[in-house]
Amino acid sequence: MGASQSKIPFEEKAVITTDDEYVLVENELTGEKGTITDIAKSRTPEGLSFSTVSKWESTLLEDPKNRLALSALSAANPRDVLLSRAAKIAEQQVFNIKIPFEGGPITNQRQSGRCWLFASTNVFRVALMQKYNLDQFELSQAYLFFWDKLEKSNWFLEQIMSTADQDLDSRLVQRLLHEPLSDGGQWDMVYNLVDKYGLVPQTLYPDSFNASSSSVINSIIFTKLREYALVLRKLLSSSSSSSSDPGTATQQTLSNTKAKMMKEIHAILTLTLGPPPSATGEFTWSFVDRAGKARTVRSTPKAFAQDIYSPKFRLTSSTISRMVSLVHDPRHPPLTLMTVDRLGNVVGGRNITYINVDMATLKSACVSMLRAGYPIFFGSDVGKFSDRVAGVMDLDLIDYELGFNVSLLGADKASRLRTGESLMTHAMVLTAVHLDEQTNKPVRWRVQNSWGTGVGEEGWFVMSDGWMDEFVYQAVVDVNFLGKEVKDVLGQEPVVLPLWDPMGSLA
Repeated sequence: MGASQSKIPFEEKAVITTDDEYVLVENELTGEKGTITDIAKSRTPEGLSFSTVSKWESTLLEDPKNRLALSALSAANPRDVLLSRAAKIAEQQVFNIKIPFEGGPITNQRQSGRCWLFASTNVFRVALMQKYNLDQFELSQAYLFFWDKLEKSNWFLEQIMSTADQDLDSRLVQRLLHEPLSDGGQWDMVYNLVDKYGLVPQTLYPDSFNASSSSVINSIIFTKLREYALVLRKLLSSSSSSSSDPGTATQQTLSNTKAKMMKEIHAILTLTLGPPPSATGEFTWSFVDRAGKARTVRSTPKAFAQDIYSPKFRLTSSTISRMVSLVHDPRHPPLTLMTVDRLGNVVGGRNITYINVDMATLKSACVSMLRAGYPIFFGSDVGKFSDRVAGVMDLDLIDYELGFNVSLLGADKASRLRTGESLMTHAMVLTAVHLDEQTNKPVRWRVQNSWGTGVGEEGWFVMSDGWMDEFVYQAVVDVNFLGKEVKDVLGQEPVVLPLWDPMGSLA
């Protein structure tokens, strides 16, 4: 931090001692100092010798425990071998604070990265299920998926044009080109889609093959968008070199060229996902309610989204509009407003906005939401210390120290973010928490996932509070459940993170 370069002592002499595990270098004070660069450049790179590696192997396998580990760990998935039975037993689906209506069925995103759309629509559907007296109901994730792909393609082309003055090999342009659009997204992106296009029941626009298995259409669209990027950059470059003032004609050429490109992307999406309902066109939805009564609703997608309401449930369209993303990013001070440069989907829509808080504040807001009966969209690094078959996320779940004599929790949360070891990878929904009766602190949380009923407990997961501390990064809450100090952060000028920052990852 600051303008001066960090320095550490550099000593010419050293006292070397050894123990059973490490070589320890103790510096003698010589008074001479050097920069980190000096030290790095002054040392000679060291290779690995056959004798050293052979000694490591013989020492390792002298221990009977390691020979047993060799037999077990080489014959199966190490995570399965090291799975803690005690941790699985400890994390029971028992909670003393639970929302009164969780909604169903358990959804399945299949072979796609649409978890954020599933998590958000699983939050939205609860009030609609209460309103229409339904046991089972899903909103169409594919409907939002279609419009998100189209909007992200347009967003990408706009970013390409606005960065045309940068070298093609620049970090920003390469980041844009690396993944022109992704299946993933963020809460503010969901808001943009629902605000512009509304919602429809899944029965009116069910998943196509390519919605549930998106890799092929992603590949096709990636290829076309990268081609389009080169065309637009060339067009801008030639216009700039031929005239000091691009003028209206060039602007019109750019608009016409982009419109032609977007028409082609629209065709690809329509032919692979199917034509979606019009956002302003009327649909007819017929269903049988919990009482066995046949009912019909006529609405438009936009009107349907604006009519999220139930007398039994206070989650409404206005509640959704004022929800904010709390994040825990310990690289930055708490009570900091953050955004991510050039991350979005709808041009002119809401920007990605995070309020950085400590974990105590984030968890307190979550508990308040659950007490009030609201489900919670949250983002985490789901692959760490978790087992999808058991549906358990717990720091003690996989005993790496038993198998390898090493810990995989040596770095703190900030360091894991800085080194690329961890980031937000998956969005799910919280519906319950168990508080310790004596301390009133969270012990475990109930999680509604979108991986189908074949994992966890019929699709439900349980997350230990310790796991939440380390691997949960985001929770979306009603601003009314936040204290004034946190609310006031929304009035700050945001810290702008670069597009490649780990907080720019899409769940």
